[in-house]
Amino acid sequence: MTLLNLPSTREEAWRWADLGALSAAAALAPVAQPSHDFLDLPGARLLFVDGTLDEARSDLHRVALRQVAPSDHALARRATAPGWSLRLDREAVADPVQVVHVATGRENHLPAEIVLADDAAATVVETFVGAGWQNRFTRVALGKGARLQRAVRLLQPAGFVSLREEAEIGQAASLVTVFLGAGGQGSRIDAQLTAGEGAFAEYGGALLTAGEQRQECAVRINHAQPNGSSRQVWRAVAANQSTASLAAAVEVARHAQKTDGEQSLRGLLLHRTATVNLKPELEIFADDVKCAHGATVGELDARALFYMESRGIPRARAQAILTRAFVADALERIGTETVRDAFEADADAWLEAAL
Repeated sequence: MTLLNLPSTREEAWRWADLGALSAAAALAPVAQPSHDFLDLPGARLLFVDGTLDEARSDLHRVALRQVAPSDHALARRATAPGWSLRLDREAVADPVQVVHVATGRENHLPAEIVLADDAAATVVETFVGAGWQNRFTRVALGKGARLQRAVRLLQPAGFVSLREEAEIGQAASLVTVFLGAGGQGSRIDAQLTAGEGAFAEYGGALLTAGEQRQECAVRINHAQPNGSSRQVWRAVAANQSTASLAAAVEVARHAQKTDGEQSLRGLLLHRTATVNLKPELEIFADDVKCAHGATVGELDARALFYMESRGIPRARAQAILTRAFVADALERIGTETVRDAFEADADAWLEAAL
């Protein structure tokens, strides 16, 4: 097997990374190709099997395959083959783009780029299924007033998914990205976002872990210009002996006055043997800003459980209702109802299995 040459967990940025699970996923023996349906939406449908486009079952619409500018990130730099590219001209609006990534063992790497000119708008939905190590690098560039909504769900029953995103958010542009980790895979969501003047960035989601699974996010938003705003809302639910780790940072440059940055990191332990790590971080070099963060880890409210049981609701059902409400505020920013319903159904399926 090829030597992976991975980063060290002694490095602060990688201290919670489950690199052992990543290595094990890269060595997984081939498995049968799982099936996965696209959502009932118009627009492009791309099916990648082990990082290669299945042209017979794909409909590219406005998407093309081309070389993507590389990254020097430790994992993203492995994604050097031609990847998928969505480029929209000024004021163009595209139907949703759906991308399904299927793994059948071993490792695969794929880059992507999303480039929106001024005032263009797009929605991208990605789904990961199968088993193996799926490594992805996505480069995003948003022009003035452009709007991009992304929704990404990790549903692999085994293996590992590593995602790296590097985004430049232009003046008054908006990027909203929501993740759901509801499979059995290990994962790392790693992002570096740079927000221009008056730009808005929302980046968050829910990581649901069980067994001995480990999932993490490591996200940094850099406000490089004045009047920007950002919101990071992450929820983690951990059961059994699993671990979920959330690291979210906001950096405000010295001249980026009037920045408004919010972080909300919350963890829920379904069992006391589980672990949730939280690391909110603010680096503020400007003096006229509004930035706040909150980080809490706890268990389900015993009084709420008692009240619901006293009204005849079975304990498992009461736990599911409270946990669903805990996760819901991380998914509510998904703008397309069909997509939001699918993500909520995936979270409900995870809760039913975990509880």
